[in-house]
Amino acid sequence: MDESGTRRGFLLGLGGVWLSVSLRDIAAAAEHAVSSGGFEFFRPEEAADVEAITAQILPSGAKPGAREARAAHFIDHALATFFAARAPAFRLGLADFQHEFRAAHPAIGSFAAAAPSEQMVFLTSLQHSEFFEALRVLTIVGTLSSPTYGGNYGGAGWKMLGFDEQHVFSPPFGYYDRGYTHEKV
Repeated sequence: MDESGTRRGFLLGLGGVWLSVSLRDIAAAAEHAVSSGGFEFFRPEEAADVEAITAQILPSGAKPGAREARAAHFIDHALATFFAARAPAFRLGLADFQHEFRAAHPAIGSFAAAAPSEQMVFLTSLQHSEFFEALRVLTIVGTLSSPTYGGNYGGAGWKMLGFDEQHVFSPPFGYYDRGYTHEKV
């Protein structure tokens, strides 16, 4: 099978894989993202680029984004463990991404070293690529999943959404129904 078929299979199978991954494996990835400052799958230049991409997908601002949620750490651990079968295709997609960026911006050493505006322009040109779609899904999962089941370091993704973590949930559940008055039956 040629390289593009391998990458295509990786990306097309992404949705199905999430259905087959056990919560225990996702919890282990989350635990690693929380406890580890280092990367186990990504080389340093890959980690920097993946972190910069995730920060553009879910940027920081008045609220935390993917960088604060350590989405890149979650992705790294997923590719080193329960997503390892897809890791070679992911690495090829990342290498293609890095090569295309360097070809388009020879004066800039890496995607991570580029100005945020240059990063956004480049990502916009590739937003419909299979690699970007896979990375977008992994970023969202790593940012918004429960801290006990995947990513979302310190609840940063939930803070971004305005989600109020509570031990027991009772109305109102969030900002969308705070003004609702209900009658007890």
